[in-house]
Amino acid sequence: MSLTIHSKVGRKYTIYLPKKIVESLGIKERDRVKLSIEKGKIVVEIVKDPLELALHGKKFTKISAEEVEQISLEEQEKHESSG
Repeated sequence: MSLTIHSKVGRKYTIYLPKKIVESLGIKERDRVKLSIEKGKIVVEIVKDPLELALHGKKFTKISAEEVEQISLEEQEKHESSG
């Protein structure tokens, strides 16, 4: 999808994101963003909160409590034998 909206730079170089842009990207207040410059353009990327992703993001694997426990025991054994 392509969307172009003109905006102005305000006091202290503030750029306000137009409502249509915010809604189309699902940006909410307090979301973090990463700003970069690419080929003379400002690129704004949404940085998702890891906790928010863990709770509400797309799941791509499953692990049981037993598997977590087994991995934990294996890691503990590695650290005990190396120390």
